[in-house]
Amino acid sequence: MSFVPASFEILGYVLVAPHLLGVNIMEAAVMGAVLGAVSPAVVVPRMVQLMETGYGTKKGIPQMILAGASCDDIFVIVLFTTFTGMAQGGNPQLMDFVNIPVSIVLGVALGAVVGWLLSRFFETAYAHQHCVRNSTKVIIVLGVSFTLMAVETWLEGIVSVSGLLAVVSMACVLNIKSPAFVSKRLSEKFGKLWIAAEVILFVLVGAAVDIRYTMSAGGAAVLMILCALLFRAVGVCLCVAGTKLTRKERLFCVIAYLPKATVQAAIGSVPLAMGLPCGQIVLSVAVLGILITAPLGAIGMDATYRKLLTRENLEE
Repeated sequence: MSFVPASFEILGYVLVAPHLLGVNIMEAAVMGAVLGAVSPAVVVPRMVQLMETGYGTKKGIPQMILAGASCDDIFVIVLFTTFTGMAQGGNPQLMDFVNIPVSIVLGVALGAVVGWLLSRFFETAYAHQHCVRNSTKVIIVLGVSFTLMAVETWLEGIVSVSGLLAVVSMACVLNIKSPAFVSKRLSEKFGKLWIAAEVILFVLVGAAVDIRYTMSAGGAAVLMILCALLFRAVGVCLCVAGTKLTRKERLFCVIAYLPKATVQAAIGSVPLAMGLPCGQIVLSVAVLGILITAPLGAIGMDATYRKLLTRENLEE
C-alpha cells in the first residue's frame, strides 16, 4: 500500500498520457509523479476519526491506510525529484534509478540521526533547568528542516539524499523520543502554522494556473485522470488480495486512496517553474485532479465508512 498503488497510477500516465495529451514518456512520468500521491490533508483526519470511533480497527484498516498513505507520499515525492531531474537532463540513466533507493535510505538515516540529536538537546536543556518553550522548539525544528532540505542541494552530484524524507524521518524520531504532551503541543502549533501556509499554498497555485489552457485541455485531462484512477484502484486491489478483508472493506480502501490535494498543490507548479515544456499541462492536470478527486474521495469516505466497515465495540 505504500508504493504499489502509486506505481500503478504512474504507469497509467506513462501508458495513456502520450496518446491523450500529446506529451512524451518522460513528461508523462513527471505528470504521474505529481498526480500519484494521496492527499494527507483529506485522508489522515478521517482515518484518525475512524480509529477513535472503532470503525475497521479490528482488522487495522484505518491504521493500514494511514501508514500506507504517508509512505505513498514520500515514495512519489522522491520519484518526482528523480523524474524532473531526468526531464531536465535528457535521456534517463541507470544511476537515476539506482539513486532512488539510495536517496530513500540516506534520507531516512539522516533524518533519524538529526531527530535523535534534537531530542537529546531538548532533554539536556530541560535537565539543566533551561526549559525551551514550545514556540522556540517550533522555530528550531523549522530551521533544522530547511537545513536538511539544503543538504540535498549541497550533496548533489556527490551522493543522492532525499531532503523531504529526512524532514519526515526527523519529525517521526522526535515524536517517538519526546514525551506525549510535548509532541501534542508541537503538533498543535504546527497545525496552526499549516492553516496559514495552506491558504498561501493554494493561492499561489491558483495564481499560476492559466484557466484558459486548463479549459482547452479539460476533456482529455479529465479522461486521463479517470483512467489513472482505474490503474490506481487495480494497484490497491492487488495489495489487499489474499488478505482477510471483505469485498466491502477492500472497496473502502480503494475509495480512501482516491483524494489528491496538498501534495499536488505543493509540487504541481514546480515543472512550470523549472521551465519544462510540460509544465503548463502538468499544472492544469494537477488542478483538475484536485477538483475531481478531493471531493470524490472525501465524500466517498464520509458516505460509505458506516456501510463498508465493521465497528468494534470500544467498551469491551
